[in-house]
Amino acid sequence: MTAAKQIQASARAQVGKGAARAVRRQGLTPAVIYGGGAAPEAIALNANQTRLLIYAGHFLTTIFEVDVEGKKTRVIPRDYQLDPVKDFPIHVDFLRLAAGQTVKVLVPIHVVGQADCPGLKAGGAMQLVEHAVEIDVSPESIPDAFEVSVAGLEIGDSIHSDALKLPEGASLTSRENLTLVTIVPPNVVEDAPAAEAAPAADAKKA
Repeated sequence: MTAAKQIQASARAQVGKGAARAVRRQGLTPAVIYGGGAAPEAIALNANQTRLLIYAGHFLTTIFEVDVEGKKTRVIPRDYQLDPVKDFPIHVDFLRLAAGQTVKVLVPIHVVGQADCPGLKAGGAMQLVEHAVEIDVSPESIPDAFEVSVAGLEIGDSIHSDALKLPEGASLTSRENLTLVTIVPPNVVEDAPAAEAAPAADAKKA
């Protein structure tokens, strides 16, 4: 079972844009906990800590235990908003987690094995078609990423989502077998304009 990260929070008595701005002026980030058959709970997080958690990566696939004045709630972030200019968090949405519940999450694709890919050595290029895939999974089994190896692939070969090793009980939400990565031929189109320019120059001389 994945251990939940601890995060401290305080309750917010008021909601709305004006109240949220007042919270931010105190160095806090307004947030809300919802779902699980209970009423939404407005909370405030330490802005600096929240920013560090977001920029550390995997924020939306990490389980947290939010401590609001001694009351602890297991949650997973569903969304967050950043200030468009200063890039600091201005709001976070958390989903309550219940026993036996599954969640839909986007898991990034990490490509490995490029050094052992014959197609790349022959001048081909790697095209990452899907940067992440969505799976339905138990919160305790959420992977940080899926590793996809292109070792042994020739030009024209691809890897599809059915090759992924999913956690036990997890399933892909896509109905189609997605192409994740493919090795494409070298780009020869760039030479075409130069070749076409030669006849045009000869025509002007005539």
